[in-house]
Amino acid sequence: MAKEPGPGRIVGVDIGGTGIKGALVDVSEGKLASPRVRLSTPRPATPEAVAHVVDEVLRQIDVGGPVGLTVPAVVRGGTVETASNIDQVWIGVDAVDLFSRATGRLVAVVNDADAAGLAEVRFGAGRSVDGVIAVITLGTGIGSALVVDGKLVPNTELGHLPLHHGDAEDWAAESIREHDDLSWKEYARRLQDYLELVQRVIWPQLFIIGGGVSASAHKFLPKIDLRTPIVPAQLLNDAGIIGASMFAADVQFATRT
Repeated sequence: MAKEPGPGRIVGVDIGGTGIKGALVDVSEGKLASPRVRLSTPRPATPEAVAHVVDEVLRQIDVGGPVGLTVPAVVRGGTVETASNIDQVWIGVDAVDLFSRATGRLVAVVNDADAAGLAEVRFGAGRSVDGVIAVITLGTGIGSALVVDGKLVPNTELGHLPLHHGDAEDWAAESIREHDDLSWKEYARRLQDYLELVQRVIWPQLFIIGGGVSASAHKFLPKIDLRTPIVPAQLLNDAGIIGASMFAADVQFATRT
């Protein structure tokens, strides 16, 4: 039988394109409370196959209780609405029902960038900033989280703003930098274009740049000149796991009140 999580602790699982990662999280401190478990994302990444791997991740974590899960898609009322960077078969899937049936647990499901944004604003680079914060995650695509005075505005999808006759993520995602073999200076110019566009739309108090490329932020952020302050994310690869747990905790609290 799985161990009890303990007070203030909830398991979070972050579903990515290459790996599915999970751990027990202390949601009051924003820190992992167990070793992180990572398994490869199945190919093809159908809902049933992903749910099976999620169940195995939870078995290896071996802690009971509710679970917070991220998916790289718009999630509205527990249902997956988009599939820009995942298989189209996910559209219309009730993700809460899917993962609940696969794991036998209570689950809460949230967009992956939204989860990272929640974690960064409460425990990372945005924890002392009031007002509007835009967290931008750069990876295969561009994810976004908009947090206003600590409250998440879900599913903003700012990576799909129109830019240079296409989606912004087709111009400035980290995958595009790698595919086009851009120098950091060239990539900074592309991000400049994109972030100026976002700035004109929402005028945040702060930009936080996340995703895997944030570990190299010192190579490109100093080359970007905006009227809005811009900083790298602090929680790195743990942000999605922590944010998923936070979202699950908030859902559980709301259900009780």
